[in-house]
Amino acid sequence: MRLVVVGAAGRMGCALIRALLLAPGARLSAAIEREGSPALGQDAGALVGLPETGVKVTSDPLAAFADAEGVVDFTSPAATVEFAGLAAQARIVHIIGTTGFSDEDIMKLDAAARHAVLVRSGNMSLGVNLLAALVKKATAALPDFDVEILEMHHRDKVDAPSGTALLLGEAAAAGRRVKLTEKSVKVRDGHTGARSAGSIGFATLRGGSVVGEHTVILAGAGERVELSHKAEDRAIFANGAIRAALWGRGRAPGHYSMADVLGIADL
Repeated sequence: MRLVVVGAAGRMGCALIRALLLAPGARLSAAIEREGSPALGQDAGALVGLPETGVKVTSDPLAAFADAEGVVDFTSPAATVEFAGLAAQARIVHIIGTTGFSDEDIMKLDAAARHAVLVRSGNMSLGVNLLAALVKKATAALPDFDVEILEMHHRDKVDAPSGTALLLGEAAAAGRRVKLTEKSVKVRDGHTGARSAGSIGFATLRGGSVVGEHTVILAGAGERVELSHKAEDRAIFANGAIRAALWGRGRAPGHYSMADVLGIADL
């Protein structure tokens, strides 16, 4: 499967290129960076410290998408929305690991998904998506337990809570059959009073080079259940994204999730 990597010189872009150069059933067809990037013109293999591939980093997604079967995208909300429009025009698979979308952005992605296979997740790790399914089951089974989500990432991460924490929050809310937007508590400071019954709390830590750590805590009277995931290598996100792309090949257009890819959407 011919795949384009956008944001090729970023942390995840480089991880995706490395993974594609090793993945069976997929290959790197193009690597895209923004205008002015020092990576432009470099060989994609050399960019990530591997043998040259003959694929040069360019700033022309339109031409790249026209010659590809899919695009893998861990960029920014504004860039992803633009790429979604191009992917829809080209009728190719669009794998989205970008987080931090607004409601308006999601509407634009939904529109693009009418013409392309779009797989979007706050985390492409297979383990995290299994964790989300378990969280949904656990919150449904323990309706009186308080739910808190603790996450930690590297010091350079710009959004908080993380997309993964929100993914887990949505899973917890789905288990309780409530809307996360109505139950989430993302900031506590000063004299906050007692915890609101049924709320879903978030706590954010930032520092060092932590790839990603998430724990969902279900706290009851006299006992506590903790469900955790620790990411040790960005390759897990890249490998999950490639698996999603291969799954999406030949599918009907639509806005899918990693739960669909793993076959656990109904858990």
